Amino acid sequence: MPDYGSPTVRRRRLAAELRRLRERAGFTGDEVAERLGWSASKISRIELHRTGIKQPDLLSLLDLYGIDDQHRDDLLALARESTKTGWLETVAANVRGDYAALLRAEAEAQSVWNWEPQVIPGLLQTPEYARAVMLGWHQMFDVPPGDVERRVEARLVRQQVLERDPPLMVSAVIDESVLRRRLGDNSVMRGQLKRLSEVAELVNVTIQILPLSGDHVIGTGAFIYWKFAQVHDIPLHDIVNVEHLTGSWYIEEEEDTYQYLKTFEALIATSLAPRDSLHLISRIARETWSS
Repeated sequence: MPDYGSPTVRRRRLAAELRRLRERAGFTGDEVAERLGWSASKISRIELHRTGIKQPDLLSLLDLYGIDDQHRDDLLALARESTKTGWLETVAANVRGDYAALLRAEAEAQSVWNWEPQVIPGLLQTPEYARAVMLGWHQMFDVPPGDVERRVEARLVRQQVLERDPPLMVSAVIDESVLRRRLGDNSVMRGQLKRLSEVAELVNVTIQILPLSGDHVIGTGAFIYWKFAQVHDIPLHDIVNVEHLTGSWYIEEEEDTYQYLKTFEALIATSLAPRDSLHLISRIARETWSS
């Protein structure tokens, strides 16, 4: 079992498993509520991970669903882990809700696929580049200066997943225009492209550049695709994050996440190979941002 993760995402995992077990047992939410003397809304809140579940209530559900001892122990362990607090929850408490959700999902994920046509992916940003990105928001929307620094700090904390044990497996496809788009001065851009070259040498990171030349049919904006390992033999389905101007959408239905999976596979197929991508990054750093 991984020793990393987010209590919030563990609660999401537990909620999804409880819904699956209820459906496998052939009960509706109303029937469970009637059997246990609960309200139907209580069942709904638990299964939609809008509230935690106390151990006696969890045991009542597991008895009703006829769960064997081994799976019962796994679910009880997951429930205990969903109530713990640590460094991640402390950091998440200081940023807006949708970004906190991103931090939590990323901490729990086994692998991430990231398509980025506008800026360097957050997991790969230098502090100076991240600050330049945040300052753009500050100037446009009059965000409090303290919020900028909190977001930069949270972004750097995010990057710890690259060096955890086991590390997050990262595959990033970046549009070539991102390497040529100025954020900060030339030194910021040089430092950022140097960082890309360095992090691409990690065994758990693959960076590919989608070149400006050639025919590309991918018309979607940026997205992040997370895959999760089993925890206590309990799975969690893939999740896609799509950022928009005022927040993020989280896509979880398999029919929808599958379309993003196929889109990312197409992006990989039409991008430069990793070694060729590194050569392009170095050339742009030298030719565009050297002075």
